[in-house]
Amino acid sequence: MIADVDIAAVGAALADQSRAAMLLALLGGEAITAGELARIAGRSPSGASGHLRALRDAGLVVAEDAGRNRFFRLAGSEIADALEMLARVAPRRPPRTLRQSEAARAIKRARTCYDHLAGELGVAVSEALLERRLLRRDDDSFRVTAAGRVWFGELGIELAAVERQRRSFARACIDWTERRPHLAGALGAALAEVFFARGWVRRLPGGRAVALTPGGRKWLAREFGLVASRSE
Repeated sequence: MIADVDIAAVGAALADQSRAAMLLALLGGEAITAGELARIAGRSPSGASGHLRALRDAGLVVAEDAGRNRFFRLAGSEIADALEMLARVAPRRPPRTLRQSEAARAIKRARTCYDHLAGELGVAVSEALLERRLLRRDDDSFRVTAAGRVWFGELGIELAAVERQRRSFARACIDWTERRPHLAGALGAALAEVFFARGWVRRLPGGRAVALTPGGRKWLAREFGLVASRSE
């Protein structure tokens, strides 16, 4: 018999609403304490520990201690990629409260998918890069043009170093809310890092949504002619 991968083991780890809520919270790329993940999942700290152990045993999350706290994060970008793909086929859960509705709108507007920008913002930036011919679409990935290499360099992104990373360089990730591709991979992560470093986006508390700042809106308007709605 030919050896095969044990998809069922991963499926078993995902087949619980509490564990799924924890993974979706970690999809933003930030390390989160065990206590906060327990709150997100609606579990007591003792009840959440078993779920976190199951996720660790499945290789989906890793833990790190910092002082008196234990932080958890996704085990890698490939886990985020798999969760994003599952989100595209999973049934939507309609919000039941005003708070949930506002959170859903914020997630759709702008968020991080592990370490790159997603949602309306991520898709709009990716499409602007294509329109300016700084990127070209190549099946399930993007290719940086000669003009794009100059542009990314002026933005402070050293493409040679980004290309040496042991992950996909410029993947075209189909956004689960917009159903259109956004820039992922090492280049997407580098671009998101610039957005955070320059204060063009900031993280919103309590989830993976981000807000475009006034400085970010000005830069998008000046650079690409994009008019973004106020999110701060």
